[in-house]
Order: sequence, then C-alpha cells, then structure tokens
Amino acid sequence: MRPKVYIDGQAGTTALRIREWLAGRSDIELVTLPDALRKDDSARREAISNADLAILCLPDDAARVAARWAQEAGTRVLDASTAHRVAEGWVYGMPELTKDARERIRRADRVANPGCYPTGFVLLVAPLVRAGLLDAKAPLTCHALSGYTGGGRAKIERWEAPERALLSLPFEAPYSTERVHKHVPEMVTYAGLAHEPYFVPAVGPFRTGMRVQIPLHAELLRGVTARQIGEALQAAYTGERFVRVFAAPEPVELDERSLDPRACNDTNRIALHVLPHPSGHVLLVAILDNLGKGASGAAIQNMNLMLGFPEDLGLV
Repeated sequence: MRPKVYIDGQAGTTALRIREWLAGRSDIELVTLPDALRKDDSARREAISNADLAILCLPDDAARVAARWAQEAGTRVLDASTAHRVAEGWVYGMPELTKDARERIRRADRVANPGCYPTGFVLLVAPLVRAGLLDAKAPLTCHALSGYTGGGRAKIERWEAPERALLSLPFEAPYSTERVHKHVPEMVTYAGLAHEPYFVPAVGPFRTGMRVQIPLHAELLRGVTARQIGEALQAAYTGERFVRVFAAPEPVELDERSLDPRACNDTNRIALHVLPHPSGHVLLVAILDNLGKGASGAAIQNMNLMLGFPEDLGLV
C-alpha cells in the first residue's frame, strides 16, 4: 500500500514547490484538501490523522498546533517551519551533517526541516569546528543573499507589487538588522558554535537562489590554510550526492558570474566554495536554491528517508 502524505499549508511557497516536484510520483498517495477546506481545522486535523506522514508548511504557531495533532494521532511529521528546529525530541533533517544523521531521520517520528540560510552556514562551518580548524568561540560574520521567495507569500507580494518597483532595484536590500533573525539559533546549535554569528541577510531582485558568505579573517584562522579547510570539507562530504565542494588551492580571480546565487536553482544541490586570499584570509561561500536544498528539496529528501525510499528519488 502506498504511504499517504498530507501537506498542511498546501498553498504556501514551499508546499507548492514540493507538490510540483512530487507530481510524477506514483509511489506515494499525496493527500490534498479542497480549497474551501484547506484552512478548516477539523478537515486539516482529520487529514493529518489519516496520513502516514504530515509535512507542515505553516507559520510557526500553526505548525506547533498541527504537530500536536500529529503526535496525538500517531502520525509522523516533517515540519518545514522554524518552530521545532532546536526543540527537544525533534531530529534535525540535514542528512549530510553527521555520520548517523540519515539513520536518525529514517527512524524519527518528528523531523525538523532545516532553514535555507542555516543549510549553507552549517554545512560550511560544522566540519571545520569538528576538525578543530575553527574555534567554536570564533566571532563569525555571515552575509547572505536570497531570492525574494524566501520570505513567503507576503514578501513575494511586496517585491512583485508594480507600485514598489522593487524588481528594478540595482542592489540588494539587507533586512533584519534590528532583531535577531529566527534562523540564528539553529545556526549556532548545529554548527557547534559557542556564540551567535553576526548574521546579515539580504534580499535581491530575483525569485530564487541564495548565496551565503562567511569571511574568515587570518587572525581567526591562526595559521590554518585554505587548503586545510578545503580538505576538511571534501572529507566531510565525499560521496554526497547533493553537496559539491570547490576548493581553490591558491587565490583566484572571479568574474561577475562566478558566484551567481542562482547557479543551483531548480535543484537540490548545494555548492560550497573555499576562496583563499593573499593575506591569509579565507572566504567561504555556499550557493543553493532557497526553495530547493533550502526548503522543498530538503523536505523531499527527508520524506524519502522517512518513508524508506531512495534518498535522491525525484531530486536532481
């Protein structure tokens, strides 16, 4: 019998991409509600109760309620919101993070899908902290640029509103400078840091794509070279289908398109770059699709693991 998968929040940006990428799958039964019932609590709760796996694409408060419904019904749940990423009793859904991550995801009843920015940050930083190449107490800075779909429907409507003319901006727009971004706790937790980084996210005039940049000053590295960093990342992700490491052994000249944040769009791939500087500094860069490996692709990857399918089924 095909497992039943219900996506709660089926009209949201992440959910729509999941549904699009699952459209050709005959090995699962994708449960949907009529538009008239998709916000009806009784109908949603019943759909969760009848599903083998519920994927939550909801605001945080609504995800907490739906997760309780799933637990009461004995339904396994994959939460794409921020609500449970550092919550006790939840497994963090990043299969590439540790050697036992996949098995933990396969066995878990409650999995929290990673955030888009933390996916790039954690995959770059965690192996370096574990290898002792980067001090867990290091004061890190992270600048990240995302397509405007990363903020969900409200940000999409804001950026696409003709009267605002934001799509014609010739620059990126930083945000969240007045508060701690909601992704910071998982960045700290899963990168193994003692302190939160100075995180400066920004939005650009393009729909999807993401570039996460972490500059490492020579004083932080204290003799650790770009070559050592590249080797540590290569060792961490050898054989990983969706993670590619590009480590330059010497400083290289980039052109305008070398670090295009859209380079991994429409895929579940992430590209990790190590760029040395003549002064001993190193720039770490991750490029991914904020709705691919940063959200919907990762959710399908986790769904596949939880339901016993090949991890890469339906993903490129």
